[in-house]
Amino acid sequence: MTTFDANTKGIFVNGEWREAKSGETEVVDNPTTLEKLTEVSNGDFDDATDAIDAAYEAFPEWSKMSPRKRSKILYRAYELMMEDVDRLGEILTLEQGKPLKEAKGEIKGAASFLQWYSEEANRIYGELIPASREGNRQFVLPQPIGVVGAITPWNFPSSMITRKCGPALAAGCTVVLKPAMETPLSAIEIAKIFEKAGLPKGVFNLVTGKAQEIGEAFLTNDKVRKITFTGSTEVGKYLMRESADQLKKVSLELGGHAPILVFEDADLETAANLTLASKFRNAGQTCICANRVYVQESIKEEFSKVLLEKVKQLNVGNGLNDGVDIGPLINENGTEKVQDHLNDATDKGARILCGGTKWDGEYEGHFFEPTLLDNITDDMKVMNEETFGPLLPLQTFKTEEEAIKAANNTKYGLAAYFFTENLDRTFRVSEALEYGMVGVNEVFPSVAEAPFGGIKQSGFGKEGGHHGIDDFVVKKLVTISGKK
Repeated sequence: MTTFDANTKGIFVNGEWREAKSGETEVVDNPTTLEKLTEVSNGDFDDATDAIDAAYEAFPEWSKMSPRKRSKILYRAYELMMEDVDRLGEILTLEQGKPLKEAKGEIKGAASFLQWYSEEANRIYGELIPASREGNRQFVLPQPIGVVGAITPWNFPSSMITRKCGPALAAGCTVVLKPAMETPLSAIEIAKIFEKAGLPKGVFNLVTGKAQEIGEAFLTNDKVRKITFTGSTEVGKYLMRESADQLKKVSLELGGHAPILVFEDADLETAANLTLASKFRNAGQTCICANRVYVQESIKEEFSKVLLEKVKQLNVGNGLNDGVDIGPLINENGTEKVQDHLNDATDKGARILCGGTKWDGEYEGHFFEPTLLDNITDDMKVMNEETFGPLLPLQTFKTEEEAIKAANNTKYGLAAYFFTENLDRTFRVSEALEYGMVGVNEVFPSVAEAPFGGIKQSGFGKEGGHHGIDDFVVKKLVTISGKK
């Protein structure tokens, strides 16, 4: 069995592990079996304030440390994470539910952000500006913004942490992390990795616990200069509104409603395989997963047949077991939302091609069968809201223009995908889709070396690539007057 600390200490402040000041704890359940895994500290406003103070005190020394020294610490954290992939992957599966193969893939992806930003720490360049006034010198000096409050979700409890903290630490910022209370164990393990890698006390702090109170501390404490958040659009809007009083810098990676367009010239086998991989990865609990599929009329029957056979072959069960493709949803609210979207669709005429019910297997967790729907209309919830579960609707289109219009008909703008073998169409559709990320014959845009982020109500700011550091840096203009 995987080993992790079965104690209540989930708070790491100024290099010390401790319990919440209130003494409160919160149970962490296994979503597969509904069994108790452990308890962690249920921190609050006061605990977050302590962490912010620690980060604030640590900032001057860390921000002045040479980029090369920060780079070595981050690279050591990368090595430690890669050395422990198997154990970390099992912990992730236990608390989140995704299949072990996916969990290990996430750990490796999380480590890659530490590797990338260990390198980028040395490449935060300034700029020399030719002055219009004779004798003057002007240059732009990049500097870390300060203390960062990071809030991460439960669906990718490891990679979302390093994707935020990697660039923040590389830039010279200090961090207070609030992980999702459903999945605090992965965050605790990452904190231990940072500690072992040699991160100075107070540079990285962790507070597990009450989201509203910890968030309030981030919003109201003027020592926090930047908030980075991944989660729902509703919460993102709240953070943005409340940050306005102190004009904090905010980056938001919010909800998505990704379309997949399958054109008649597509390779159908590739399109079906990648549609399957996109939609049903992590049981559909992915902000960039396919939420709706539009198939050109001339290939609808053939594509549906290919995709249906693949969906039927997916195995549901305990993510720790071999051969399992889909684990549980994170909680009962997740299964209820899928059921609500399904009921709404069938009430309005949708036809269930496969699945369509909660999984009645050997485990008591929050499972739902992978479900494929046909006869879809635009007024259905599944075509307008993020389902966040293994429910996939199929709809047809006649022309390229019609497909683009349908794909863009949403308030979200995170990711979109399409399949074609036509080079002209590749450029036309890529430019026309109103999304922060577009995949052409590809559905996995999240890599350390490339910017990740959306537009419209999917948020703003980029994570990944050299762009990822920009949100943690301020650009200072320095003008020096020469002798006249």
